[in-house]
Amino acid sequence: MQEPAITPDLIEAHGLKDDEYARIVRLLNREPNFTELGIFSAMWNEHCSYKSSKKWLRTLPTTGPQVICGPGENAGIVDIGDGQAVVFKMESHNHPSYIEPYQGAATGVGGILRDVFTMGARPIAAMNSLSFGVPDHPKTASLVSGVVAGVGGYGNCFGVPTVGGEVRFHPAYNGNCLVNAFAAGLVDTDKIYYSEASGIGMPVVYLGAKTGRDGVGGATMASAEFDDTIEEKRPTVQVGDPFTEKRLMEATLELMATGAVISIQDMGAAGLTCSAVEMGDKGGLGIRLDLDAVPQREENMTAYEMMLSESQERMLMVLRPEKEAEAKAVFDKWDLDFAIVGETIAEDKFIICHKGEVKADLPLSPLSGEAPEYDRPWVETPAATPLGAVPQIDPIDGLRALIGSPNHAAKQWVYQQYDSQVMADTIRTPGQGAGIVRVHGTTKALAFTSDVTPRYVMANPVEGGKQAVAEAFRNLCAVGAKPLASTDNLNFGNPEKPGIMGQFVGAIRGIGEACSALEMPIVSGNVSLYNETDGTGILPTPTIGAVGLIPDIDAIIGTVAQPGDAAYVIGATAGHLGQSALMWEMFARAEGDAPPVDLAAERRNGDFLRAQASAIRAATDLSDGGLALAAFEMAECSETGVSLGISDIATLFGEDQARYLVAVAPDATDAFEAAAQAGSVPIEKVGSFGGDALSFGDRVAPMSELAPLYRSAFEEAIFG
Repeated sequence: MQEPAITPDLIEAHGLKDDEYARIVRLLNREPNFTELGIFSAMWNEHCSYKSSKKWLRTLPTTGPQVICGPGENAGIVDIGDGQAVVFKMESHNHPSYIEPYQGAATGVGGILRDVFTMGARPIAAMNSLSFGVPDHPKTASLVSGVVAGVGGYGNCFGVPTVGGEVRFHPAYNGNCLVNAFAAGLVDTDKIYYSEASGIGMPVVYLGAKTGRDGVGGATMASAEFDDTIEEKRPTVQVGDPFTEKRLMEATLELMATGAVISIQDMGAAGLTCSAVEMGDKGGLGIRLDLDAVPQREENMTAYEMMLSESQERMLMVLRPEKEAEAKAVFDKWDLDFAIVGETIAEDKFIICHKGEVKADLPLSPLSGEAPEYDRPWVETPAATPLGAVPQIDPIDGLRALIGSPNHAAKQWVYQQYDSQVMADTIRTPGQGAGIVRVHGTTKALAFTSDVTPRYVMANPVEGGKQAVAEAFRNLCAVGAKPLASTDNLNFGNPEKPGIMGQFVGAIRGIGEACSALEMPIVSGNVSLYNETDGTGILPTPTIGAVGLIPDIDAIIGTVAQPGDAAYVIGATAGHLGQSALMWEMFARAEGDAPPVDLAAERRNGDFLRAQASAIRAATDLSDGGLALAAFEMAECSETGVSLGISDIATLFGEDQARYLVAVAPDATDAFEAAAQAGSVPIEKVGSFGGDALSFGDRVAPMSELAPLYRSAFEEAIFG
């Protein structure tokens, strides 16, 4: 087949700027051919090279005594003691999910699971963070249905519990939903596998499913804005098969136990290209591939198509040659493809052969290490508009506005479609704060959470970035977990716009400060830029996924208050209503600054809460909706009422940070108050649990009226 000529239009279609193409020509000392152009396009696009974000990502804290492996591998690894480690990462599948919701979300889950078991870990938990447009937008209902079905369909069939996450709605996501997928697994610290190739003349082995044309150009598509040609991008969305992935995981873990694996890499974005180049580059080796040996499920595939296909459920491995027969037998048993498709070579080259011809002959290390790196112009986000006068409202009406919104109503319609109990180690299911999974065969548990408040980041990227980390810290502390480390999924608009780049820079600064102060280093992550449609960008959404360790499951802090328990707020309340959920949901006003984050107070109050776990019956952090929403949610979960001696709107709905609501048994209040005084921790008794109503001062509403609204509002808002 005749390859097309390299024209300016073709270069532009591959997402390469004129100066980037000129750089390629200088590296090669010639013009690239069509296949080579595709390879450079895949490796040098934003999705794979992080060319707009590298400069700033380097400023994040990534190390600590608990960190075994930080960013740069398939996933991060953190020590949890007893010779065990937790492996975790979060990644986006935003563009594919908007084009084809079911497969886009499903393959996002599949990809993040492969990142985990490629390291030698068995996945034990999944989460997701989903952002959609307004409920009455024409696409929202179908996007919600498709994405949730895709997440559940893949995770449930694969057999990993989905234990947490978040769902939000805002007009900024009307043209570009966000689907961020998280996975975590367990591995013995002496059985971790990395992607660095080693040894010359070692066989490069293709594992898993066959290669097709699905997903060709997916990474390049994920590095561009949407416009009115969106439907033409549908073929770039991959198609997933969770049952094949389950077999792939079992075969991979079994193969690792044989000692046959030198290095292994998931075939994710840019497929064969990215996996082979990254393995070779990390090991300082070249790679030669023979595409005739690649298992194919479509006829007459070209070298270009095979190198850029993002067909799912595939891995690339460097194998110990003496173990070839043993390794092949494992994959034959699991009815998966096993094919030697190349070898490692001493020269710094990436050579692709197909049908007796050399289709690409490129220097390997520049493909990975010499992608353009930009210090893009940026401007600091202007100070937020001051919050105007807050109308006088009935606090019960304010609460109804929150619990009647799909943003803050119960999300059981979503998480009931996910299997949260598979593997039989889930202790805390979605909808009750951080998810908790027992470390199988031990008395330890791991807690997982995902957090960000985009309206804060929009108003003040630095404080918003801090707050995302701080809320993750609080969610872990609220269940009794010691926060260990974080992963980030940085979703922003077009970085070529200085205002958007300024949001990114500010958020990174805030995230870095908070991760350092709270000792939650970033050990893995993902950057998703160009989340725009027709020039309109999303809210800046730097999602933080975090993991905490509970040394003994008997020390888990509950969520159910008992009648007669005292309600205390840990932390100082000033009544900050700027950018609050109340102002947005009741008045459609996004005004004022984000709440300031005092990281020393966050650390002090979180440490105090964990230290007082035995005195606390139930706990939740205060975030969206402040004390009012937290008190209602705790009472509703506990099937009881709650009385707060407060009617002031700012005190009830303010979103001051570093705060928790806790329920303390009557016989433990004296000791609890004494401990707070001894530790100089501000606490306030604000009311008590019991009865069958909620009261704010003299305003009263029966829980029998409020609870059904809270439980039905999500589904009614989306589907009518």
